[in-house]
Amino acid sequence: MTGTIQEFKKLVDAEEFFIFFQLPYDQQLVNVNRLHILKKFSQYMSEIDQEFPNLSEQEKLAQYCLALQKAYQVFTESTPHEQKLFKVFNDKPKNVVTLTEITSD
Repeated sequence: MTGTIQEFKKLVDAEEFFIFFQLPYDQQLVNVNRLHILKKFSQYMSEIDQEFPNLSEQEKLAQYCLALQKAYQVFTESTPHEQKLFKVFNDKPKNVVTLTEITSD
């Protein structure tokens, strides 16, 4: 890996992260799960930053690379609905009655 933290901080798109870390990825999987992969990656990066605040730049980038691989792997084995990373997946709709709530008299 030859990139720097400054270069890393300029990345925006999921594909840019994979290219930066020279990681293979399935474009179809990224197209479908882009925001979820980036959200999970962000969570993993926060954990790394909190647990290992004194890492060198290259050590941090190496950990971030592993975090991106891990985030990507989550969505090869799971769905966004199962992961519930975004509020929309956790909120119960207010105007919906489920079949389990209907009883017969």
